[in-house]
Amino acid sequence: MKQMMMALLCALAFVMPVFAQGINDKADNIVGEYLTDRGGSKSKVRVTKNANGTYDAQVFWVEKPLDANGKKRKDVKNPDSKLRNVDIDKVVVVKGWKYDAEDKVWGGTKIYDPSKGIRVNVTAEFVEPNKLKLRGTILGIGTTLYWTRIK
Repeated sequence: MKQMMMALLCALAFVMPVFAQGINDKADNIVGEYLTDRGGSKSKVRVTKNANGTYDAQVFWVEKPLDANGKKRKDVKNPDSKLRNVDIDKVVVVKGWKYDAEDKVWGGTKIYDPSKGIRVNVTAEFVEPNKLKLRGTILGIGTTLYWTRIK
């Protein structure tokens, strides 16, 4: 029985990437809404397609939108001073994602982290049909995030 369960688990481990591969085959598959959880701070992000064929990701909900004074939190750490008054639940975190049909990933741009006020190179690919893996790097050092599709 144990051998049968182990064989089944191994088979699933090899099949899941195949399912994810299919979802990486079409550029528009990234369009949708995702739940993110970065260090216990939850937010929802909407990925949309631009007229030029690139993709943007914008926050549309955050779990804790208010500061200690009960006022709407702003993007105060944004390096662009013109954007520091943007509500935290309206921040554009990715602008201009491009789909690479050969590698079947989205990249060619940066992701913005409002908690730190920095932008880093980003690539994205599905590892499961509803799980988008984002890899952010700067000077070869990086971190991996996962967004879960909700719509």
